[in-house]
Amino acid sequence: MSVLRHRAWIGILVLALALAGLVALPTPAHAAPAVCALACDTLDPSKARQETFPVPDRNINGRVLRLHVSDPDNMAWAGIDKGVRGDSVWLDRSWDRGATWEPLLGRASIPDTWTGTRTLMYNISDPVGHRRGWIRACGDAGAVNCTDWVYPRVCDGTSCDGADPATASGDDAPVPSTTIFGRAVSLHVDQRNGMAWGVIEGGGAGDEIWLDRSWDAGASWPEGSSLGRRSVASGASSTRTTMFATRDPRGLLYGGAVRACGREASHQEGSCTAWVRPAPTRARAAADALLSSYQTNEGWWHSSWWNSAVALTSVIDFAERSGRHDYDWVIARTFEQNRGVFPPGVRSSDAIEGHFISRAIDDAAWWAVAWIAAYDYTGERRYLDEAVTITDYVHQFWDPGTCGGGVYWDRERTYKNAVTNGLYLWLTTSLHQRLAGDTVWGGRAATAADWYLASGMINSAGLVNDGLTRGCANNGQTVWSYNQGLAIGAFTQLWRSTGNGRYLDTATRLADAAISSPVLTRDGILTESCDLAANSCDDNQKQFKGIFMRHLADLADATGSASYRTYTERQADSIWAKDRDSLNRLGQRWSGTAPNPSDWRTQASALEALTAAEHLQ
Repeated sequence: MSVLRHRAWIGILVLALALAGLVALPTPAHAAPAVCALACDTLDPSKARQETFPVPDRNINGRVLRLHVSDPDNMAWAGIDKGVRGDSVWLDRSWDRGATWEPLLGRASIPDTWTGTRTLMYNISDPVGHRRGWIRACGDAGAVNCTDWVYPRVCDGTSCDGADPATASGDDAPVPSTTIFGRAVSLHVDQRNGMAWGVIEGGGAGDEIWLDRSWDAGASWPEGSSLGRRSVASGASSTRTTMFATRDPRGLLYGGAVRACGREASHQEGSCTAWVRPAPTRARAAADALLSSYQTNEGWWHSSWWNSAVALTSVIDFAERSGRHDYDWVIARTFEQNRGVFPPGVRSSDAIEGHFISRAIDDAAWWAVAWIAAYDYTGERRYLDEAVTITDYVHQFWDPGTCGGGVYWDRERTYKNAVTNGLYLWLTTSLHQRLAGDTVWGGRAATAADWYLASGMINSAGLVNDGLTRGCANNGQTVWSYNQGLAIGAFTQLWRSTGNGRYLDTATRLADAAISSPVLTRDGILTESCDLAANSCDDNQKQFKGIFMRHLADLADATGSASYRTYTERQADSIWAKDRDSLNRLGQRWSGTAPNPSDWRTQASALEALTAAEHLQ
């Protein structure tokens, strides 16, 4: 029988069996746009960083069908060997645990004189789209066969889907249970290991319990529906699911949410608890939620340029303080994807001209801060070199001809303000500390410190106003926490470099003013003017408080001050108790008052406060 007639016969037989109800025919999904994560679909396998074979090969009439996986790339490709001309191979990818799939991805046929071929590489998961995928290799060599789906279970370290709740390190019920026809459905969480399970109680035989898992904060859950579904046995009144993970580091998916759902045996409808993200620690919970908004393919947090630098710094600070390396790849990814040139509107309303530089001098400086933090954490010289390049650029706008010195805020040289000069002072000091034998940056730092102290930007109450008038006087504009924090951090680092007590006295004077004045602290909680009443903070202002806390924690380290430590802990306690929902999303107002929007900027800001508090404990 010819291959063509054999395939047709097999197809007719399978269709007949399906129509008779003897077999089920899964429905292939329609083709979808290419997935881009660390790389985009159709990457050449020669560029894979690793090659493993996590599922058994399949034999198709003597041919070897194999699935190849590169975990560092989160990608896979398929190969067929020992074949003949016309044999073909492809990948199937499913986003709903194998119920449907994108078929024939990368289909390739063996050409004349060859005995094998392979597909291109495709992403297994889609962290940008918040989808966890399965993938398998399929081939056609006189018959069609496929390997097993790869990675059907989520594993976070040694914690994997399907574990027995009896092995949990703790049992917390973080949200109220729900009821369905008198049955209680509850969600239980092993906070330490980020695992969850569901329980149904007070019921009877046939009642069901399961978990749903979502990678986009409960908006959808095609991969995670009906996990661990279990029925109450005859004669029993309760049962529980096995445990399921909420982080998938291999798939670059963090901050997964779960809920418990149940159904009474004689009814079709069910009821579910609220969605929950576990919290192994406060800071780690905040970091997981922040990373769920990271744009993996582009390597930043979408829509805000300098804010992404500050968010990255908060992630690096968390990693360094906690000793966790989950997000080390984010540092390199951000650097490699963004050090080039971008036209206006792609990364910022301004053009990015390479090396993270634009016409906004302070925007560039925030990236230098991030790369110094990256250098301190990783020891990779390329990050320090980048910080030098950026700070050299910032230095071009130091102008002693106007107001006796100071750095301009923009390339048009229209304004000298506190943020740009606080950044310059911190950066010059930091480079002096890290460049062996430096004789340049240290001198610039001393000059900048003298100018800053004489500039008048620090008012009589010890608070930093926004900047200077054209006549070189304090302009009396808003006192923002990040200006105060940058000055605290810069003078603290100057004291570390020089031992000059004048600098430490300045840092403590600024800190004491901030934590005691109602301009920045209300009822013990750090508060911006845009946090009050019905005001709202813009996307920039949402991150100011975290910057202050980063530098106050540095001063607390330098001085051992109990008051700074207590203040830091108070911020963290308030954030956790009043400014957090069940998905560990942290809002703009740390006191929890309304209106209190939350997004990745408010998340990054609060992460700095939580990291600081955990470090100082």
